Amino acid sequence: MLRVALQFHKWIALVVGIQVLGWVLGGLIMTAIPIERVHGDNHLAAPVLPPIDLKRLVPLEKELATADMTDVGSATLKNTPRGPIWVLKSAAGSEGWWNAYTGENIDEITKAEAQTYAQQAYRGAGRLQAVVYKETAPKEAQVSGPLWQASFSDTEHTRLYLDAFTGEVLSRRSSLWGLYDFFYQIHIMNFGDSRTYNHPVIVIAAGLTLVIVLTGVVLLWIRLSHDVRRVLGRRPTTSG
Repeated sequence: MLRVALQFHKWIALVVGIQVLGWVLGGLIMTAIPIERVHGDNHLAAPVLPPIDLKRLVPLEKELATADMTDVGSATLKNTPRGPIWVLKSAAGSEGWWNAYTGENIDEITKAEAQTYAQQAYRGAGRLQAVVYKETAPKEAQVSGPLWQASFSDTEHTRLYLDAFTGEVLSRRSSLWGLYDFFYQIHIMNFGDSRTYNHPVIVIAAGLTLVIVLTGVVLLWIRLSHDVRRVLGRRPTTSG
C-alpha cells in the first residue's frame, strides 16, 4: 500500500507541479506588466471632438420619421470623429447610422478616413503601417461586426480597431496583449473563449490535487504509524 500511494503521489504531483509552475509564472507576468500597457492606454490619444451643436441637431422624432422606423429598440446620439451620429437600432436588432446634423443615412467610412481617424487616435513613436477592412472582426478584437484594423510600427505592434461607421476606436491590441492573454489563460487554467470556472482543465487539476492530498494523508498515516511502533518497540521494560 505504501508503494502504491507513493507512486500515485509522486507522479500526480509532477503533473500538477507543472501547472503550478505555469500558474506562478502567469501571476508574475500579470503583476510585472502594468495593465495600462497591456490595454494599450499608453498608445491611445485622448479624443478631441468639437461639442455637439444642439441648434443644428436633428430631433430624434424627425430622425425616426426619416428612417421610417416604428419598431425602434434604442436610439443613441454619439459624438464621433466624423461628427454627431444617431445610431438607431430596431427591436429586431438591425442598426442604422444617420448624420445628426443633416439627417442623412451614412455609409461606412472610407480607407482614407480610417487612416485619418487611426492617426488621430494613436499616440506614440510608431508609424501607421497598414489599414485593413475586416468584414468579420478578428477574435482578438473581442467586438462584433465589420471594422477597420490599423497597425502601427511601434515596439509593441499596436493595433487599433475602428468602428466601420463611426470611426471610433472599439478596442486596441498589441503583441504585449497577446503575451499577457496567453499567460492569463495558463494562470486561470482556462484555454479558449469561454472563460468559465468549470472548464475541464480546472476540474481535472482540482481532482488531481485532491488525489495528491489523499495519497499524502495515507503516506503520513503510514509513516506516523511506523514511527509510533518503532518508539513503542524501544521502550525499556522494567524487571520485577
